[in-house]
Amino acid sequence: MPSSDSRSFAFRVRQLRTRRILLLAGLLLLTCGSFAADLLTGPSSLDAGTALAGLFEPEGLSISERIILFDIRLPVALMAIVVGGSLGIAGAETQTALNNPLASPYTLGISWAAILGATLAIVFDLELPGIGLAVTLPLLAFIFAALAGLLILALAHTFGSNTETIILFGIALLFSCSALISLLQFVADAEDVQESVLWSIGSLTRATWESVGAVTVSLAVVFGFAIRGVWQMTVLRGGEEHARSIGLSIHRLRLGALMRAALASAMAVAFVGAIGFVGLVAPHITRMLLGEDHRFYLPGAVIVGAALLSLASICSKLIVSGIVIPVGIVTALVGIPVFVTLIVLQRRGK
Repeated sequence: MPSSDSRSFAFRVRQLRTRRILLLAGLLLLTCGSFAADLLTGPSSLDAGTALAGLFEPEGLSISERIILFDIRLPVALMAIVVGGSLGIAGAETQTALNNPLASPYTLGISWAAILGATLAIVFDLELPGIGLAVTLPLLAFIFAALAGLLILALAHTFGSNTETIILFGIALLFSCSALISLLQFVADAEDVQESVLWSIGSLTRATWESVGAVTVSLAVVFGFAIRGVWQMTVLRGGEEHARSIGLSIHRLRLGALMRAALASAMAVAFVGAIGFVGLVAPHITRMLLGEDHRFYLPGAVIVGAALLSLASICSKLIVSGIVIPVGIVTALVGIPVFVTLIVLQRRGK
């Protein structure tokens, strides 16, 4: 017969699980609300009431209103969700694998590699046979981001996958890409420099149904593989020595997590440009709310990342009336104080 201590422990575990499930449900509701608000707001003349009615009765809208709602606002709102979710899970996987709160696709140079690919396409007018610059540019951005992820993985595999080595490789890659981008912009004409800088800021207004579909598929694939290893990643978060003591391969876990993070972040930045701080801040917020159990932490990071970028998308439309500010500027402006606040709160909580 179970003792009173064991019954009390089981009760506390059930309480904690219920609390985390309720928090996940609350975060999901917040994300849904943010998505709806993002969809119903914008600089065009289409008001929220007409847009809401048009979702259920599209035939009641004029042609221009249908284009605004279904070809502009809906892809942008959905892109904010899937890109935010991709950056959230990429940041969560990276921070767990490297046991470093500053690790993210942005700080490891993957986002900068995507900017380098896009800048090359813009400066040299690269167009692959049969497709225009509109497709070549995100394709090159994805290829460079994926190559950056593979390069970090290869170096880590060759020289050892300890956290310091991987982070140093990422920082070196970041500065290398930044220097090459500056060189390309130095030799380019003014029009190409302007286009390159605008792309690097990060904007959701480039979203199309095709790009939304591509990022959604990559997010689903990455999440599917990540959720299969939640127990191992939770154990790894508890310490490398403990993970080794129960027979886990740290090297394999770390490479697998970085591979998933590279794919998710490469697909995200390829279509919208570099968006900082979401991949850095979302895992911290999730960890504070849901703890280190990756059964809740990983879905939470996806939801929090989606909510953050969706809220940033709304702010980008409201800061200046009639103008949509690139969302990368909003995440940078808001991300810095939020990140500093989270670090201070975490330090006080210890």
